[in-house]
Amino acid sequence: MTDDLVLRRQVCFALYAASRALTDVYRPILDEHGLTYPQYLVLLVLWERDDDAPTVSELGAALRLDSGTLSPLLKRLEAAGLVVRTRSAADERRVEVGLTDQGRALRERMCDVPRQVATATGLTEAELVFLHGILTRVTETIHRQKEQ
Repeated sequence: MTDDLVLRRQVCFALYAASRALTDVYRPILDEHGLTYPQYLVLLVLWERDDDAPTVSELGAALRLDSGTLSPLLKRLEAAGLVVRTRSAADERRVEVGLTDQGRALRERMCDVPRQVATATGLTEAELVFLHGILTRVTETIHRQKEQ
């Protein structure tokens, strides 16, 4: 009989340790640009949706963050001159987040980040695609079960 209560057998610990290791890879890269990892994630969404400024709640949904976590991130990005928050003309209760010219320019300077991180993992492109698919499926399945 195997003992399932052994640390090295826990999927949760493997994910936790891998997440911390990846964050450690990102840290010096992002430090060069004055960003934290969560700020980088916000910018990824904004770069992807640059032609359509998302609302704070849409950003939160995309990043799976609540407004209490997201608002301070946006405030720091705005203070750094990378984003601007404005009230929606259609509905003043909604706050839209857009990139500044400086925020758009930063994208060009950071285009090599994914390659640097991928190289640090030691995985092939096919392995990274497979891993991404598995992790996405796990996340979606757990969130779907929580909503039921």
